[in-house]
Amino acid sequence: MLSARTLLIRGMVVGAIAGVVAYLFATLFGEGPINDAIAFEEAHAAPLPAGEHEHELVSRTVQSTIGLATASIIYGIALGGLYAIAVAIAAGRVGRLSARATAGLVALAGFVGVALVPFLKYPPTPPATGNPDTLQQRTGLYFLMIVIGVATVIGAVLVGRSLQTRLGTWNASTVALVGAAVLVGAILYVLPTVNEVPDGFSPILLWRFRLASLGTQAVTWATLGLLFGYLTERSQRRQPIPAAQPVAA
Repeated sequence: MLSARTLLIRGMVVGAIAGVVAYLFATLFGEGPINDAIAFEEAHAAPLPAGEHEHELVSRTVQSTIGLATASIIYGIALGGLYAIAVAIAAGRVGRLSARATAGLVALAGFVGVALVPFLKYPPTPPATGNPDTLQQRTGLYFLMIVIGVATVIGAVLVGRSLQTRLGTWNASTVALVGAAVLVGAILYVLPTVNEVPDGFSPILLWRFRLASLGTQAVTWATLGLLFGYLTERSQRRQPIPAAQPVAA
């Protein structure tokens, strides 16, 4: 049995790798829509008074290279540590699953709760599509959706386990998933809608940016689940089997 410290360190290392993968994906698929959105914002911005120039604290080049890479890796390390703790808690409590299957299931649940559920109500928006005056409100609503998504996933697991002895694994899982979907749907309907996309902004560009954002989350969680599960299962196979004790005559 692997120690909690070993799992935590492994999760952080795998998280750093996931951060690199996320950075590469975001650079390949996300930077184009961001640059197009910035060009739209600059084309529709009010001209500065004569003699004045806008100064950037951090250049766009630094933001899209070193800044994005650093943020992705730090986020991946933190997420990997939390993910490893979740895997350690889930091991043996979600059925008789292998280490790889448990890691994959936790990664899927994390992606749904942390990324997909908030995306359904408050998808990310590129530059030029948000009102700075509502930034605090939008941020609060987004984090509220993360809390709701994680709580719903945990609740679905607990409900499924409690119904398993009466309904069986398949029926219990179906009831839990349908109940979670209905609950999330009702919450999505009740919470306020935020739509600050300006007139004339390309819907295709908006959709490309949002798909790239969701894809970045997807590859992050997929890397966590696949690599962490593989390494953990391999470590378990390498552990020596305790020798049988001799039976006293």
